[in-house]
Amino acid sequence: MSEIAAVDPASFRRLMGRWPTGVSVVTSRDGERDFGLTVNAFLSVSVAPPTILISLGHEADSTEVVRRSGRFAVNVLSQDQRALSERFARTGPPEEKFRGVGLHRGLSGLAILDGTVATLEAGVTKAVTVGDHTLFVGVVDRVDVSGELAPLVFVRGQYAEPAGPDLLRLPKPKP
Repeated sequence: MSEIAAVDPASFRRLMGRWPTGVSVVTSRDGERDFGLTVNAFLSVSVAPPTILISLGHEADSTEVVRRSGRFAVNVLSQDQRALSERFARTGPPEEKFRGVGLHRGLSGLAILDGTVATLEAGVTKAVTVGDHTLFVGVVDRVDVSGELAPLVFVRGQYAEPAGPDLLRLPKPKP
């Protein structure tokens, strides 16, 4: 039996970058402090009961907040919220990420960002450590869909550009 060669992490990352993903900001709360970060690792797990999964890196400050609080919200960003995606992708004090951002409070006080395509609020039912990430599975207890906004899409290390009300122009590969 032959051995399977190890996959180079940089090659794997480049390959996964070719898979278009939606962009969202996951928020959670620790006492009176809001935490949030940009993620594209978010997916539907089950319709009955409505269940979702998010994947958070171990180094992210939000990871332990979600673990302790047992709650998170997924804010699905619209195509005109690229600046929010970039803001929440940076490391820094949580207060700075939220400064001046329009938001309201969800069922359990979580930060719900204004102007998103949709928001889901969930209670954690399971947390699983896989590699350098924790997968949080949550049962959805609130959904809010905000009209017909187009989603923010990320592919090849870049954001897709609107090409009309229902069209996106994917970026060309970087050299």
